[in-house]
Amino acid sequence: MELKLIDQNGKVAKKGVDASDVTFGREFNESLVHEVVVAYMANARTATRAQKTRATVAHTTHKPYAQKGTGNARAGMASSPIWRGGGRAFPNSPNENYSHKVNRKAYRAGMQTILSELVRQDRLKVVDSFTVDTPKTKQFVQKINALGIDGGVLLLTDGFDENLYLSSRNLPNVLVVEAQYADPVSLVRFPNVLVTAGAVKKLEEILA
Repeated sequence: MELKLIDQNGKVAKKGVDASDVTFGREFNESLVHEVVVAYMANARTATRAQKTRATVAHTTHKPYAQKGTGNARAGMASSPIWRGGGRAFPNSPNENYSHKVNRKAYRAGMQTILSELVRQDRLKVVDSFTVDTPKTKQFVQKINALGIDGGVLLLTDGFDENLYLSSRNLPNVLVVEAQYADPVSLVRFPNVLVTAGAVKKLEEILA
C-alpha cells in the first residue's frame, strides 16, 4: 500500500511512501486494541499504596465494653474493620501486582491494528523529515502549523533529535518519540500522528 506524503507546507505529494499492508492495512479489531491498551496502562502502575489491617492499626486489644447489658452490639476490639479508625478488611498492599500479560504476537497485532485505523481515519500523516535548526519552541510550533495540523500531535522519528526534544518538551499537547518507543496509549490518545519516512520503515521492522 501507499501512504500519503505531505511536504513542509502540508500539501500532499504526488508520490507517496510505500508501506507494508501488514503494518498499515490490517483490519480493525476492537477487542484486541482494548486488550493491548488496558495491559499497557496496567503495566505502568506501581503498587505504592499501603493500608493497615486490624493487626497493624494502633489500637488496644482489650474489649471496649462489657459483652452484655450496654444495649450495644457485641464488640471484641476497637480495631475491627466495621469501627471508625479500625483496620481495613482488604487493604491495598505494596506487594500488589497490577501487571497484565500480553503475548508478543498479540501486542504487535494490536499496534498494527491501531496504525491501520489511524491511516483509515486520516489521522496519520507522513513527512520526509522533520527537524528544527535550533531548540526553540516557537520554531517547532511554526513548522507544525505550516503542516496544517490542529490539536495535539504525536511525532514519531527514526532517531533521537535533541533539538526536537528540547523545542517540544514545554508543549503540553505534543510528544516527540522515537519509533521504537511508540506505545498504544499515545497512538490512541493523540488526535494527530506525524511520522517521518524513516520512522515508517522502523515501525515495519519492529512490528513485522
